[in-house]
Amino acid sequence: MQQLSPAGQQTVHDLAQRHGFSADGVCAMLDAVLQGNGSMAQFNHPDFSGSGQWMRGGMTMVSDMFNQQLKYRVDSLCAELSNLVQNGSQHLFVTPVAGSSGPQGTHGDWWPADLRWPNSTGAQNGVRYAYFGQAQRLVVDVEGVISVYDTLDHQIGGVSQQQGSGGAVTFSSQYGQVDLSRLPLISTNGRMTAPPAPPTHAPEPAPASTWQAPAAPATPTAGGADVFTAIERLAELHARGILNDLEFSAKKAELLGRL
Repeated sequence: MQQLSPAGQQTVHDLAQRHGFSADGVCAMLDAVLQGNGSMAQFNHPDFSGSGQWMRGGMTMVSDMFNQQLKYRVDSLCAELSNLVQNGSQHLFVTPVAGSSGPQGTHGDWWPADLRWPNSTGAQNGVRYAYFGQAQRLVVDVEGVISVYDTLDHQIGGVSQQQGSGGAVTFSSQYGQVDLSRLPLISTNGRMTAPPAPPTHAPEPAPASTWQAPAAPATPTAGGADVFTAIERLAELHARGILNDLEFSAKKAELLGRL
C-alpha cells in the first residue's frame, strides 16, 4: 500500500481507537478496501480472526463465524473506510515521485494525471511501469511512449523483460505471466485508441414473416377436433409473443374456415 501521509496516519490511529483494532489491522483493511474499489474487501489479519470478506450493503464473513460482535465491528470499520475511499482518499497518502516531471502528470508523476495513486512502480532496461489496482490500469513507458492498459481482473505483481532496451515486456499476476500485448490498450501518449470494429459477418435476424404456422391436418377427424388443437397451438404461440395479433387472427380464421 502507498505510504501514509501524516493525515493518513492520524486517520488510521483514530479508526483503530474507535473500532478497537490495532493500527496495523486498520492499515491492512484499508488496503483490502482499496483493492475492492471501495465496495468490497477480502482480508486476512489476526485482528479480524484471520481471513474474511466484506461487501458494502451485503454480508460480512469472518473465520469466527459465530462472533457477532466481531462481525459488527468489522462491518463498521469497512463501511467507514469505504466512505473514505469513495469520497477521495488522496490526502491519506504521500504523493509518489516516480521519475522526472512531464506533460502526463504533476508533482513528478509521469503517468496520466487522472491516475494518481499507484500500488506499485518500477523500471528496468529503459522501461518503467506503474500499476493502479483500484482503477485496473497499467501504465508503461517504453522510450518515451506512454501506454495505458486495462488490466482486467489481473493483479499485477512484477515485471520481466527480454534482453535489450525496448524488449518484450511481461508482467506477473495471480494467473501467471501476462504478455503485455494481450491486455486491452486504452491510450498511447494521451490519445485514446479506436473502439473495436463491429463484426462484418454478423448473421441477420430472420424476418417475422418467414414463420409458418403448423398446418392443420388435411382430413380433420372427430368433428374438427384437429382444427381446434391447431388453434390451441396458435394461441400458445401468440401468448408467447411468437405470433403477433394480425398473424394469429389470420391463421385462426383460416382454420375455422375448414370446419
